[in-house]
Amino acid sequence: MKRPKSLRRPKFRLADSAQQAVGGFLLAGPFVVTEEVWVLAAGMHWSQGVVTALIVAAIGYAALYRADTDRDPDAESEIAGIPTRFVSLMIVSFGSVLLLAVLFDAPDTFLIEQGVAGRELWATTLKAVSVGAVFSVVGAATADSVF
Repeated sequence: MKRPKSLRRPKFRLADSAQQAVGGFLLAGPFVVTEEVWVLAAGMHWSQGVVTALIVAAIGYAALYRADTDRDPDAESEIAGIPTRFVSLMIVSFGSVLLLAVLFDAPDTFLIEQGVAGRELWATTLKAVSVGAVFSVVGAATADSVF
């Protein structure tokens, strides 16, 4: 059940980012530590990684502004013409996966031990982050909309 429009907070607050982070981290964790995600990322072309990142942005935008019809992107504060809530969602979605990957030492476990290094290590890590962000964005946007 949605809150009446008069009771909803129209302004983006730091607490909204915190809610996004809870949802983003919750769904990011399992994908960071799954070997299949890293093998998949290693086999992806760079263009597939870019398209995956664009899909994350599309899912996030749709979840924030199309699924929740009470929210108006034009009425929100902006950073460089982009709604602050959306910028926060993208930072949380990609950042939670990247942070967990580094904390859990996933690139070392899944890539360096397999002989992957240098530019290929970074490229594969970014592709794996994009794959994980597909799921993280769902959790982050859901937490933002529900709470």
